[in-house]
Amino acid sequence: MRNPIQKRLEHFETWQHLTFMACLCERMWPNFQLFCQVTEQPDKAKTYQNILNLVWEYLTVKGAKINFENQLEKLEEIIPDVNDYDFFGVVPALDAAEGLGDLLHAIIAGENLEQSIKISQLSLQTVATLLETEQERELSETELKSAVEIEQELDVQWQIFRTLKECEERDVDLILDLKNEIRSSKISNIGIEITQ
Repeated sequence: MRNPIQKRLEHFETWQHLTFMACLCERMWPNFQLFCQVTEQPDKAKTYQNILNLVWEYLTVKGAKINFENQLEKLEEIIPDVNDYDFFGVVPALDAAEGLGDLLHAIIAGENLEQSIKISQLSLQTVATLLETEQERELSETELKSAVEIEQELDVQWQIFRTLKECEERDVDLILDLKNEIRSSKISNIGIEITQ
């Protein structure tokens, strides 16, 4: 499913790309956390959140020195294998881990546009997969586009995009506001709510 936002991302600066991706990973994080709760792997949830926190630090703290190759290795150790689990929760958890992996690759290798589009697609795909799983069938492009859940996901992505687009210069307060807004909502792209 194509997202019209993806054509607009071309004009973003590096910091805007990375912030956009970090926001989407932050929204997918509850899916990973819930999976870790259900499978009793709290350390993996902690690792994911630590890596994501380091990305935010990299975006907001001038001169922050972080070894992202090292973080990528840590992430690879916690990626769930869908073949090991027989419940749906592993799918959004895997998507969340993949999204964070794409974000780390963008920081390391600088393929910002490709990775931004990939994470935008991935987040939408998680929602689509949930809908198809619930309805036990494949949904057409039209059915997906008219689904409330897909509309909500697109709205959030556009909201993040517009906030970043309006900002000419890299703005640490704005980046932190975006992070805090998503974090405090505690709700993922598929409506998983974090309860701690």
